[in-house]
Amino acid sequence: MERSPVAVVIVTYQSEQVIEGCLNSLPDGVKVIVVDNASTDGTVSSATRPGVQIVRNPVNAGFAAGVNLGIKAAEGHDVLVLNADIRLHSGAVETLRAADKPIVVPRLVDDSGELSHSLRRKPRAAGAFAEALVGGTRAGRIGLGETVTNAVAYQGAHAADWATGCAWLIKREVIEQHGLLDERYFLYSEETDYMLRAGGVWFEPRATATHIGGEVSTNARLWSMLTLNKVRLHRELHGRFAALLMWLAMVVNEGLRARSPKHRTALKGLFSMRRWPEEVASEGPSYLCFSAQDWWYHNRAHSDFQLLRRVAKHRRVLLINSIGLRMPSPGKSTQFLRRIFRKAKSVAMLVRQPIPETPNFYVMTPAPLPFYGKPWLRKLNSVLVRTQVRMVCWFLRMGTPVVVATIPTAWDVVKPMKTKGLVFNRSDRHSAFPEADQGTIAALENQLLSNSDSVLYVSRALQEEESALTGDRAHFLDHGVDVDHFTRRTELPADIASISGPRIGFFGSLDDYLVDFDLIEKVAQEFPEASVVLIGDATCSMERYEKYPNVHWLDFRSYDQIPGYGSGFDVALMPWLDNDWIKHANPIKMKEYLALGLAVVSTDFPEVERYGDVIRIAKGEADFIDQIRLTLKDGGLKTPAERRAAVLTASWDSRARELMQIAEDR
Repeated sequence: MERSPVAVVIVTYQSEQVIEGCLNSLPDGVKVIVVDNASTDGTVSSATRPGVQIVRNPVNAGFAAGVNLGIKAAEGHDVLVLNADIRLHSGAVETLRAADKPIVVPRLVDDSGELSHSLRRKPRAAGAFAEALVGGTRAGRIGLGETVTNAVAYQGAHAADWATGCAWLIKREVIEQHGLLDERYFLYSEETDYMLRAGGVWFEPRATATHIGGEVSTNARLWSMLTLNKVRLHRELHGRFAALLMWLAMVVNEGLRARSPKHRTALKGLFSMRRWPEEVASEGPSYLCFSAQDWWYHNRAHSDFQLLRRVAKHRRVLLINSIGLRMPSPGKSTQFLRRIFRKAKSVAMLVRQPIPETPNFYVMTPAPLPFYGKPWLRKLNSVLVRTQVRMVCWFLRMGTPVVVATIPTAWDVVKPMKTKGLVFNRSDRHSAFPEADQGTIAALENQLLSNSDSVLYVSRALQEEESALTGDRAHFLDHGVDVDHFTRRTELPADIASISGPRIGFFGSLDDYLVDFDLIEKVAQEFPEASVVLIGDATCSMERYEKYPNVHWLDFRSYDQIPGYGSGFDVALMPWLDNDWIKHANPIKMKEYLALGLAVVSTDFPEVERYGDVIRIAKGEADFIDQIRLTLKDGGLKTPAERRAAVLTASWDSRARELMQIAEDR
């Protein structure tokens, strides 16, 4: 097979003094991508030159986040990741590529030409204790420490567990198989995690690079971050008990050297460490989001809520609860009185800050007149909603915002507004919604598609269908998942714990235009010895299941409770209808199921095919039943840990930063 071309990805932050030297050391003709993590010095101007693509990250999201943006910009390429203070020696790129290994690292020297000990053994608590007691160099010399200090190990090519991540070439096949770097570490240990996941590295001493480096040895904050992330990595790899041992080893190491300021800082950090490092705030425009959901009564797992509450870590955000696609009416809408009353209750909430730890996140519900069939009523509604929104924006001092529209009826409202940019978050084809005035909604969708500065898709199928209209303004922005929240619980909620197993389960909205209720009934009939557990608010009557003693509908459960209930499933279901809505959908619960390590059986739709190695996909009703039966027998495709690993890098924080990068890099 023909080898992928190579792209060099350099992540910068306040790198004005070193980036030019790095760029000057690169060979001619190589694709170069500089990802800048919101530098405030002259880094970007120093890196701007012919042949260099600059990707501006609107926030300093850390090294892994920068590398991931670079990998995405280098689609179809092998990726050579470099620190900005690396100087490649002649022929280094060609030599690394010639090794033809999954991940290849060069021989490193410092700026005086002395060998740098860049190779590492797998992290072990015993090795960390040895380094604490006798020092890293001595521990490495006798084979106990993590750092490989034997000079012989740097003389010939060979495999190693991992290496420092200032210069490493990753083959495209590895990226396709193992995905992106884990951005939760922010800085340090992300390359360790990735290299170990990929099965190690290949050391090629004929390729040489100078690494100026040295900042971590003098910077107390960086040293503390390096130390704490060793503990976090051990927790993710081996669990809490192993992490405790590593933590104790780090405490001993830093405590014995506490006369030094950097070690005192690290020791203090160990006793107050958070689960993950905090992100660094930065300046930028405010965000105004017209959501397709309502914060006060919809499940808060929806992408609008997940994305914008993360954006609010960096920017002021005002989320506008759904202004609707239609007015509920008797005979056409299910539970129409309930819908009207809950919207009125939402309007009465006025403007609130619902998340105490995220004070920049505001939610409001304007009083709408959701009549979209007549032009004059649409006009009246848009003026009414826009007036309310403008008043709140003025009161919150939001200035000129970036506008994110998820619901197409927002077009009439935002069309005359001054914005920093208009982003259409094309999460669904709303004109396919059965209760909507489909012709009117389709026209509004087309207006947004034509006039938005950027269009974000979660469905590749829908993106391809509309490519003629959106062109290079279209961007695929996959859904994320809160991996830490969706961690399997050992103690189940009492009501699901009392239900006998095996449990075949579903959590999420039980919407009659999404869920195949006939298929669920078929599952109940075919598996009388199993319990079918349904968790979620239903938009239609559930009386049909009352005749099945093995069906348990537990109604709505909050987002905070869902992981506990999901942990009780032996098989998780995605029983979707075969319609236009589902064909262009990308259910968030797919990643939530996988993050819990659940065995999943799904009906077929385009986006699920991407997870065909960890999800069983059924071709029809009979096959759906067969796949459930097989999963109850063998536990599903791959192990729970492997299923969880498939979504580890798909964080909502990462997706929110992608949104900001797209919205602000104009």
